Amino acid sequence: MSYSENRIITTPLAPSGIITRRNFLKATAMAATGSLLLRGGPAGAANLATERTLRFHNVHTDEELAIRCCPEKDYDRETRLRFSSLLRDHHADEVREMDPALIDIFFAISAFTGATGPFKILSGYRSPETNSWLRGYHSGVAEHSMHIEGKAVDIRMDEISTRELRSVGLALAMGGVGYYPRSNFVHLDTGSIRYW
Repeated sequence: MSYSENRIITTPLAPSGIITRRNFLKATAMAATGSLLLRGGPAGAANLATERTLRFHNVHTDEELAIRCCPEKDYDRETRLRFSSLLRDHHADEVREMDPALIDIFFAISAFTGATGPFKILSGYRSPETNSWLRGYHSGVAEHSMHIEGKAVDIRMDEISTRELRSVGLALAMGGVGYYPRSNFVHLDTGSIRYW
């Protein structure tokens, strides 16, 4: 299915909800002190300045995406749209522009862990209807979920355990981190720093 076939909702992100490049670099520099506990070790901090390719796989649609990232450059419109399309609500086939700060979080995780495998996307954007439907089946779905705002993802990776992904998310302190070991995924969002 091509991007043009999806329903698109474009909502400007509030300036207070965007992690600026300066804040991103400040956060990752602060997290560098904790990087010794991570697989990337001290080299993880040096990797933040390195251009890298992030790979994603949507487990529900079997679609894949590779994004070439450089910490000094903003993501162009085409990259943001492709990222948002991959993270669309696959139940409603509805796309909402995702917060580009999520890409920064993926970049930092990749830099600190040295992981090259794809981030497996279990959930990105959720329409209010899909979120309400999921709440009827799963007790862990928040009524006012960050997924509805396009500011959250649920992920796993083959080469990194969900426990390690949670540890990296906590060390980076770039937003919310939820750990679901029984379901084998980690929730990451660009909201306030909190964990569960």
